[in-house]
Amino acid sequence: MSRDFVNSLCAALPGAEFSEPFGPATAVWKVGAKIFAAIGSEDRGVSVKCPDVETADMLRDAGVAEKAPYFHKSWVLVPFETADAAECAHRIHVSYDTIRASLPKKLQARLAPRD
Repeated sequence: MSRDFVNSLCAALPGAEFSEPFGPATAVWKVGAKIFAAIGSEDRGVSVKCPDVETADMLRDAGVAEKAPYFHKSWVLVPFETADAAECAHRIHVSYDTIRASLPKKLQARLAPRD
């Protein structure tokens, strides 16, 4: 697992946009101007949004994820060291889908479907 792996996954999602709002060390992926994935300067893992706080708590309790620094309780950090590629991809897709569903309907309609 790496920053490059996450970036390639995120880049393939409809309407996903890359930015570096906190400087070149922090990679942020957005859909509709809302963050769905972020990689901090330490490259420890990728921070993603869960559908709810309970899911985030369950992932942390199961040891799959950690508390995401600087984010709300519904966000988790999926560590590069311990997460496998399939779990990381799933978490990124869930985060993307969660954020996309929160966008205004007009904006959602302009985005291509996710495969």
